[in-house]
Amino acid sequence: MPPGTRRLIVANVVVFALQSVMGTQLAMWFALWPLNASQVYGPNISFEPWQLVTYGFLHGGISHIFFNMFALYMFGSTLERVFGTRRFLVFYFASVVSAGLTQLAVTAMTSTVHPTVGASGGVFGLLLAFGMYFPKQRIVLLIPPIPMPAWLFVTLYGALELFLGVTGSQAGVAHFAHLGGMLGAYLMIQHHRGRPPFRPRT
Repeated sequence: MPPGTRRLIVANVVVFALQSVMGTQLAMWFALWPLNASQVYGPNISFEPWQLVTYGFLHGGISHIFFNMFALYMFGSTLERVFGTRRFLVFYFASVVSAGLTQLAVTAMTSTVHPTVGASGGVFGLLLAFGMYFPKQRIVLLIPPIPMPAWLFVTLYGALELFLGVTGSQAGVAHFAHLGGMLGAYLMIQHHRGRPPFRPRT
């Protein structure tokens, strides 16, 4: 496992262990709270700029962190070998921040006051990058076990996230944050390649 991927997984596991010990205290400080949180919960809970990064290390349960870390290992390991560790980490955190900004915008428009946690924004950014760099690589779904090329898997997953986000048929999941992570990843890739909406590299 490349060093950047390994460090991210270790950091997430350590923070999750701290959550188990400290209860909701870490979430009060480091979860991504909506911009109007203090109006609902009081001055002790509010949005802070660092939460755009720290929320990505918190998780809501064993299954939440397991699937995120499994995806981080599967896609992150391959991409880090292509990008190099430094670019990989910048790419990952750009996806996390982009997902957080998207979630803030959505919660502001919908008056949602629940906090957001999880590495899913970064993971979805890695998923999009994997589909763009390895479009013909076969990916096998867990349920049902159907193999398909990466580009199709990413396209279908993105469409599903958009559908679930618009319809609100899966409560408690930040679908637009996932899409925000994919958007941030796309922009980072286009910038690196010198393609629209960015100027060509010289």
